[in-house]
Amino acid sequence: MSEQRETSRGYIAAVGAYGLWGLLPVYFILLQPSGAVEIVAWRILLSLIFCLILLAATRTFALLTTLLRSRRVMALSMLTAFLIGINWHVYLWASLNGYIVEAALGYFINPLVSIALGVIFLREKLRPAQWVAVGISLAAVIVLTVGYGRLPWIALLLAFSFGFYGYVKNRMGKQVTAVAGLTLESAWLVPLAIAELVVVGLFFGGLTMGREGVPHAILLGLAGVVTAVPLLFFAAAARRLPLSVLGFFQYFAPILQFLFGVFIMLEPMPLERWIGFALVWLALVVLSADAVRQRRRTRSRPTGDESSLTGPVQTV
Repeated sequence: MSEQRETSRGYIAAVGAYGLWGLLPVYFILLQPSGAVEIVAWRILLSLIFCLILLAATRTFALLTTLLRSRRVMALSMLTAFLIGINWHVYLWASLNGYIVEAALGYFINPLVSIALGVIFLREKLRPAQWVAVGISLAAVIVLTVGYGRLPWIALLLAFSFGFYGYVKNRMGKQVTAVAGLTLESAWLVPLAIAELVVVGLFFGGLTMGREGVPHAILLGLAGVVTAVPLLFFAAAARRLPLSVLGFFQYFAPILQFLFGVFIMLEPMPLERWIGFALVWLALVVLSADAVRQRRRTRSRPTGDESSLTGPVQTV
C-alpha cells in the first residue's frame, strides 16, 4: 500500500513538473512589456538567489562546496550554463514573438535529437524502429521547412541545445542534484545577466522592473521560483518512478505548449505544418512503442537496465 502511495505521488509530481514547464509561455506572456533579454536576465539572477535559499533551507551547502572543488564538474557546469543560456533566450524570444508552436516542435523532436547524439558521441547502435523514427523525423523537418518557407531554426536550436544540455548533464553524474546544478549554471550566467540588464537599462528604454505596477513586479520577481519549482517536482518524481515511465511524461509539456499556441494564441497552422507535426508525432509513436517493447524484454532479464530505454530524461 505504501509503495502504491509513493508511486501515485510520483505521477502527481511528474504531472506537476511537466505541466508547469508546459505553461511557461503563459507566464512569460504575462510579463510583457518586459522583453525577452530582460526576463532572462532576471530569471538567471533570481534563480541563483532562490537556489541558494533552498540549499540553506535543506542544509545541503556542503554538497555545493564539494562540487566547487571538482574541476571536472565546474568545467561541465560552465558548458551546461552556456547551453541552457542559449535555450532560455531562444525559448523566451519565441514565446513573446508568436512562435510558441515552433518552440513546442523543438521539444517534440528533442528525444529524436538525443538518439542522434547517442549514435554520434556514444556510438550506440539503433534498433530498426529507432531508425524508422529518425527517418520520419527527417522527413518532417523537410516538410516543415517547405511549410515555413525557411528552416525551422527555432525548433532545431531548442532541440539541439536541450539535447546537448541533457547529454552533458548525464556526463556530470548523479552527484549533481537538480538544485545544485541550477545553482552552478545560474552563477556562471550572472555576469551575462548583469551586462544584459545594464544594456537594456541604458540603451533600450530602461528596465521594466518596478515601472509596470506591483502585480507585474511580483510576477517578474517570481522568475526564480518558476524556474526551480518544476525541478523540485521532477526530482520528487524521479525518486518514485522508473525513468522508463518518467520519460513518457516529457511529451506533456510540448503538448500543452502546442495547444496554447494553436487554440489560445491562434498561431497560423497551414496544411504543410499539420503534415509536418503529424510526421513528428508518428515518429514519437514509433519510438514510444519500441521503448515499451524493449522495456518488456528487459524486465524478463535479471540484469536489465530500464533507465536506458527512453534516453536521458532532461529538464530545464
